[in-house]
Amino acid sequence: MHALRIRGAVLALVGGTLFAMALLPGHAHPADPVSQGPTRGESVPCASSDATMPRGLAVVLPPGATRDPARYLEALRNPFMSGVTIQLNWRDLEPVQGKPDWSRLDALFAAAESANKWVSLEIVPGFFSPDWALQGAQTETFEIQYGPDHGKSAPLPMPWDRVYLQRWFTYVKELAGRYGRSPAFRMIAAAGPTSVSPEFTLPSSLPPANQKWFRDGYTPAKYVAAWEDAFQVYADAFPNQCISLAGPNLPILKQGRTDPVEREKGRQDMVERAVRAFGRRLAIQSNDLHAGRAAVEAHDDTDFINSYSGRIITGFMMRGGSLGAVPSQIMGAAGDPPLALRRSIDKGMAPNKAGQHVMYLEIYAGDVRAPEMQPVLEYGASLFRK
Repeated sequence: MHALRIRGAVLALVGGTLFAMALLPGHAHPADPVSQGPTRGESVPCASSDATMPRGLAVVLPPGATRDPARYLEALRNPFMSGVTIQLNWRDLEPVQGKPDWSRLDALFAAAESANKWVSLEIVPGFFSPDWALQGAQTETFEIQYGPDHGKSAPLPMPWDRVYLQRWFTYVKELAGRYGRSPAFRMIAAAGPTSVSPEFTLPSSLPPANQKWFRDGYTPAKYVAAWEDAFQVYADAFPNQCISLAGPNLPILKQGRTDPVEREKGRQDMVERAVRAFGRRLAIQSNDLHAGRAAVEAHDDTDFINSYSGRIITGFMMRGGSLGAVPSQIMGAAGDPPLALRRSIDKGMAPNKAGQHVMYLEIYAGDVRAPEMQPVLEYGASLFRK
């Protein structure tokens, strides 16, 4: 029976991959990646044509940057940026249940439309859920594993908890109702069974620390089922948008195993499930692109993501900015931020075995605003015209 299940999974993956290949429009490159997409006022489904793909360079506005209109407007207007990726925390957008504050998103969407940039949204629940969303939900206290709040202890709702997920899905549907028909709104990151970002990561996910998860009732089946519920909600709520998955995988295997073969099967299975849910609107990406080395390195998913280029939508987000001694070392050239960013761009744009590369690269606002980075950004934008 085990062999039959594996064979069935392989056949399903092959079938789903062929289905995705058949649905994805031709991999043509527009002459100008900045000036693309529908005219203002129209709402055209993402991936319905080559012109409606998320393509080119996109500036990443982290939560802090969105509080300063002068900073994000400068980045948005950069001529080498085709799009903007907006990162916000759920707790900042709906501090009171049923009373979402749309003011920040309204301003960002208006600015993006005015600048003729496509928009990708990353709204983060998990650790960054409002307090009211955790009331009555199963939670566990963990240290936040990376990001600006790295090392802080905070309650995390269990990824499969129905109370938490239903509250999150309610907000997602309200978000779709308000912005789903915006002609600028091209992509949204699926989230819900997540922790510190839209990525498929969980804190304390390595043995023996992951025993805490098993005590809380974690099973791979629960985790996968929670994501399939999220896939369905996003597919229904956002018919005009592409849906991105950041580092799709199964972060904790059965009984805490670390078998690389099982890990590979887990992430392929997650992509296949998403293909069935989203079809040509699926995008997969890694949010950890860098050409150097960091003190703590996660598993490098660059080749895995890029292996799908040309079949489904793919992209990369930089691990962080390049400015400064340590960041430039991580990004690829200690003490030389422009070279560090260029090396990371080159890594992200390397073709796969089929000669295809990713459709978009996301670069943090600090690098986009820096005068010394403009030649590198011009170079990066030019790669999407080849």
